Amino acid sequence: MATQKSKVVVTRDLGPDVLGKLREDPSVDLFVWPPDCGCDRNWLLEEAEGAVGLVVTLTDKVDEELLTRAGANLKVVSTMSVGYEHVDLAGLAKRGVRLGYTPDVLNGAVADLSIMLALMAGRNGGNALAHVRNGEWPNISWSPFGWCGPQLSGTVGGPKKTVGFLGFGRIAQVTLNRLVGFEITRCIYTTRIGSPPKKDLEDSLTEKHRRVNPGFEGVRQVDLKTLARESDVLFILAPGGAETRHIVNEELLREMKRTSVLVNTSRGSLVDSDALAKALREGWIWGAGLDVVEGEPDVTADHPLVKQPSCVIVPHIGSATFATRTDMANTAVANVLAVLSNKPMVSEKRVWQD
Repeated sequence: MATQKSKVVVTRDLGPDVLGKLREDPSVDLFVWPPDCGCDRNWLLEEAEGAVGLVVTLTDKVDEELLTRAGANLKVVSTMSVGYEHVDLAGLAKRGVRLGYTPDVLNGAVADLSIMLALMAGRNGGNALAHVRNGEWPNISWSPFGWCGPQLSGTVGGPKKTVGFLGFGRIAQVTLNRLVGFEITRCIYTTRIGSPPKKDLEDSLTEKHRRVNPGFEGVRQVDLKTLARESDVLFILAPGGAETRHIVNEELLREMKRTSVLVNTSRGSLVDSDALAKALREGWIWGAGLDVVEGEPDVTADHPLVKQPSCVIVPHIGSATFATRTDMANTAVANVLAVLSNKPMVSEKRVWQD
């Protein structure tokens, strides 16, 4: 007697190698959105009926409507992302549906992009590139301090360099690993309000990085106002949600140095776009590098941040390397297959409390 197959719906073509793991599993009845574009909502609602597993991306809303259409067979939703703001966690918990996600595998890629944006924003990269592309280079005369900006790396006998992190999780620590090679002087960070300093972590990181950079003074936790006031480059790497919405606001931006750079590669909701545009326009800070913007992807040429020459914006490409996206896709599929075979998921986000 043939075993009943488990219906699995995938909202993107993840490539033959990754999808092959589902196609080759005799217990899986696979349904994949075929075009290489955003999954049609009506298709997803229709195909979700009776599904045991859903593999989705950030642009696929997993809400009450979709969960209701999927029905009682649904056991797991696996998202090819670190964030899960697009998923109704309460709705999953109510139904006993498990949630898989893909943290850690993109730490290095996001750290690389964070540093790229810091360099681009500090060294006028976006504005300079625009001048070249617009054919204006022949009209620009060289001057001793033309196109100059603040230097990310430390210099012998020069001013000390402080990097700050709003949020000090895995990606922030990987970013710091890379920054130590730039001979920065110290690292400060702020985590959740009221959380105690991570003294053991601070000491271990300080010892580790001094072996690479003897001039490194150390890692320490500070309050939010001190973070803004002392950071030469401030990296925003905190989770989204109501608690952190617009945590970077006009009040915080006014505390920053005129030569400082703000980098956001976490969630657009953390930064008040209007306040940041005003800060750049009026010169409160030097520049900004953004991989995420609140309201994305509806960020058009007339957006207040796009209009600022000192703001470098890329369209949420933090994880966009071949290796990282492949790892994310593999993890998303592995999470579903684990649930179908009653094994622990590779990466599970708990959606209910015991």
